[in-house]
This record gives sequence, structure tokens and C-alpha cells, in this order.
Amino acid sequence: MSRGQLKLFTGSAHPGLAQEIADHLGVRLGQARLRRFPDTEVSFQIDENIRGTDVFVVQPTSAPVDAHLIELCVMIDAFRRSSASRITAVIPYYGYARQDRKDKPRVPISAKLVANLLGAAGTNRVLTMDLHKAQIQGFFDIPVDHLFAAPVIIDYLARLGYDELTIVSPDAGGAERARAYAKRLGAELAIIDKRRSEDGTAEVMNVIGDVGGRVCIIQDDIIDTAGTIVKAATALCENGASRVLAGAVHGVLSGPAIERIEAAAVERLIVTNTIALNGEGARCGKIVVLSVASLLARAIQSIHEETSVSSLFV
Repeated sequence: MSRGQLKLFTGSAHPGLAQEIADHLGVRLGQARLRRFPDTEVSFQIDENIRGTDVFVVQPTSAPVDAHLIELCVMIDAFRRSSASRITAVIPYYGYARQDRKDKPRVPISAKLVANLLGAAGTNRVLTMDLHKAQIQGFFDIPVDHLFAAPVIIDYLARLGYDELTIVSPDAGGAERARAYAKRLGAELAIIDKRRSEDGTAEVMNVIGDVGGRVCIIQDDIIDTAGTIVKAATALCENGASRVLAGAVHGVLSGPAIERIEAAAVERLIVTNTIALNGEGARCGKIVVLSVASLLARAIQSIHEETSVSSLFV
């Protein structure tokens, strides 16, 4: 039993992904005007009747993170005040997820603050993908559907057909993720033993596992400045890896990331389209972008029809 007609809207963060999702669902994107006042405040108006409808708003909170987050909250407030039956925030990339605990004195838990903001704006449900830490779901007082891009990435890696394959976790914290990929691909597992200095930079200490003469794929959830990936690739080559690839769900790729990837011993960087690639990222020949639109569309359809989404949690 569904809650009125399904309506899909998009913010300015990734309209291309929203259009892909709409195509998979066989619906058109909702009509709305999203603009900015001269002082950059968000101006938003819905141009169709949404009373009693099931609204889904696609908006990854990618750079500029603050602008896209406030934009999402303003849009949700407009839908709430226009009497939508239910409002689901579709956030393929959840910003501020890396600040999920107090790991030093006098710091915020920003991931919880953002969850509170979304709830206060009027969000009834959240659909997201590969949170930096799964326990962030508990920061919300509303239902959260947490998808994983693993099926899309694993399918692509399997089609590459590499023999002697090793999945590499760039740190001990990502070992569980890398182990799951290795099991699905019938590959070996290796872990980079990494230390962080006071300024936050990473230094590779040891490579744990057999990588000599093997094709190594460094698998992470987020690639930001690419410093960790570059150092891990260098360490793998020094330990005899025959080829090195890298993969991540969220290609944040900020600062010197593209320049580092171009110069690194990484043949290919595999990311998904949870974040829109622009500028240098879109032109980089090493980057392969996989679409998660079909996965998100199936989840949206299941939520709308009140059927199980658990089959997508793999």
C-alpha cells in the first residue's frame, strides 16, 4: 500500500543522478524553482501540487557541503509546509559523517548535528549509501535505509577478470569492508598498517598480507585528498605488486587529489556517481565512474510501495 503518488525532486548537488533515477523509475522530475538571492540565501518554490504525495528529494551533501545541506533543509521545509504525505531525503553521500564521535577534547559530533537538522526540517525518512560509520543510523530518530554500493563495484571488478587478485584495505578500520569484497570475488586480503601524525597525514608502516606478483585493488569508502591511496599504492609496488588499482564509493576528490592520482602508481580509480565529478575529475582518464542510480531507484520503489528493502542490503 503506497502513500499517494511518488514524486521525485532534486537539489543542485547532483541533478544528473536524479534524472537517472527518474528514468529508472519511469517518472519525471518534479517541477520546482531553486535559486539564490543576491546574498546567496536559498530561494525555493514548488511548481506543482504535492498535497498527499510521497516525496523523495535527491541531494548528496557534497562540496560545497554547507550550501547543499542548507538547500536540502529548505527544500524539505517547503515540502512539509505543502502537505506532502511523506518526505524521504535521498542522500547518496552523507557529509560530516567523518565527525561521528568525540575522539579528542572539545570537538563536536557533527554527524549527529546534521541528523538533528534534517529531522527538524521535517524529514520523515532517510535513504543513504555507504555511511562512513554504520552507527550513524542511530543518530536519527526516523527510519534510515542504508544501502551499499558493493554489488555495483564487485560486478565491475569481476568483469575485469583479473587472476591472482588481492583486495587491500588502506587501514585496519576498513578490513571488514575489504574482507567482504575479497570473499565475493574469491580474492586474497591484505591490510595496510598505517599511522597518522599530529597534523593528520598518513604514513604507511607495513603491508600485511601477500601482494607479491598480484593485482592489488585498494578499496575504501571515501577518497578525499587521495594521500592515503597514493602512499598505499607506493607501498604495494615496493612489496612486489604487479598492478595496482583503487576503488571507493564516494569520490570526494578535493584539493590536490586529481593531481596526486595522475602521478600515482594507480592504473585506475573506480568510484560511483554518489557525488558529481566536475572539472579536472571529469576529465581524468584514470577515473572510472559506476552508476548507483538503478540501486537507488529500486530502493525508492520499495519504500514507496512499502515492501522490503532488505534484499538490497548486501
